[in-house]
Amino acid sequence: MAMHILENEYLKVMVADAGAELSSVFDKETEEERLWDANPAVWNRHAPILFPFVGKVIGGVYRIGEKEYTMKTQHGFARDKEFECVAATQYFVTHRLVSTEETKEIYPYDFELLVTHSLDAENPRVLRIDWEVKNTGNEKMFYSIGGHPGFMIPEGEKKEDYYIEFPGRDDLKYVSVNLDTGFIAADKEYKLETENGFIKYEDTIPDTWIFDFQNIETVRIARPDKTPAITMNCGQFPLLAVWANPEGTFICLEPWFGRSDNDGFTGTIDEKVAEQQLEAGETKKISHTVEFHK
Repeated sequence: MAMHILENEYLKVMVADAGAELSSVFDKETEEERLWDANPAVWNRHAPILFPFVGKVIGGVYRIGEKEYTMKTQHGFARDKEFECVAATQYFVTHRLVSTEETKEIYPYDFELLVTHSLDAENPRVLRIDWEVKNTGNEKMFYSIGGHPGFMIPEGEKKEDYYIEFPGRDDLKYVSVNLDTGFIAADKEYKLETENGFIKYEDTIPDTWIFDFQNIETVRIARPDKTPAITMNCGQFPLLAVWANPEGTFICLEPWFGRSDNDGFTGTIDEKVAEQQLEAGETKKISHTVEFHK
């Protein structure tokens, strides 16, 4: 597997051609790996890119107008495709994925997806992730896109002792997954009970928090003493999810445009929650940053 290394005095970052996936963030100062190791016995990913779907579609089938298409896997197909590296230096790497006859069998649009990972010049502990989605076809294109990075809890510590922090927010509401169906129970909305923006991980619900249109600018993973471990700035995104496998020593912070279908959804692709669209020839640029605190 081809891998590209970005490096400065504090961080050594590895990005794979496979899925353009962020695969390692090694903290040179603390000598710790900060990204989940993709242990296949627990969760075999590090930080997959979710495109052109986030989550699942009911029955593995979705409709564009009156025509049905099959999308059996969750989170689209980009995470399992080989991207082309189109530019790279010590401080950034850019990957590209384009539509093919194979992808158009399950997703009929012509597209180009550019993914850039870069180390911030001003704050060397910040990693910036840029996505550029382009409609290269002749008709309106619908899509979802999201991130799914898993951040490692240090060896000898428990994620149950960590906090999720929403700075300055005590008014958040979320929905979650119906564990019987695997889709979103949108009719059940919960209020997140925080203390000055903090909530302990052990107090979370069994599966996933999904914040729909809550205008979350910043979210953090905080240590047991409430000092920051990870800060994600994701203000461009309408949705945010927080998820962790109970058996894994990681927590995922997931900025999304789009998500899984609501229970009982029978509409077309353009009616999905937070579904994005591009006119022919149009491009959308999206970015977020992650700071790895010492």
